[in-house]
Amino acid sequence: MNLPNSITMSRIASVPLLIWFLSPHSPFDAHNGNQEMAASSLFILASITDGLDGYLARKRQQITTIGMLLDPLADKLMITAAYIILVAYNPRIVPPWIAVLIIGREFLVSGLRSIAASEGFTIDASEIGKLKTVIQIVSVVAAILAHRWDYWNWGGFIVAVHFIAITAIYWMTCVSVISAVDYFIGFWKQIDHASERARTKRSNVLSRNKAKAVAAAENPSGIS
Repeated sequence: MNLPNSITMSRIASVPLLIWFLSPHSPFDAHNGNQEMAASSLFILASITDGLDGYLARKRQQITTIGMLLDPLADKLMITAAYIILVAYNPRIVPPWIAVLIIGREFLVSGLRSIAASEGFTIDASEIGKLKTVIQIVSVVAAILAHRWDYWNWGGFIVAVHFIAITAIYWMTCVSVISAVDYFIGFWKQIDHASERARTKRSNVLSRNKAKAVAAAENPSGIS
């Protein structure tokens, strides 16, 4: 297994670790903030590997079929696990309906990608989708930290952790919906073009077959 795929596998391996860190059986003390700091640090590191594995695969020319399969799978597992556990861990920040909406969006996009691949085309990630990814990371980390702190006081500078978490979660929800609509529109345009190309190809084949049939009827002996 090459280095990019190993990094992707490490992101998948971090999913059960994240669930463990935020569970009642966490190895960290639940009363001093170590649990929140460890879980948020793990999620940040896993998120960094999301861009790192793709960059290394392109730079080292190690893009593989297994890597193309594992990379989106790792992303979906990480996001799905994070929001499911946050519904139980910090429900005042992440209500169940938001988790359902976000996870549903991920399944929708995965389904559209599968259909696109079967039709022979791809849909590139839009700027909205990239923005959604960044806000998603901020929202998960902030929601984890807001379980312990409402505010941080860093040398007299007040950080409203709870406010940032609430804002990021709902902003991310809006951006997720917008990006899903944007992705669906891009898919619909591509699938229309693919269908048009398929119809044109079939029409050309039928025309050639018809021309051959007419030629054969006019010259049944095959003598030119």
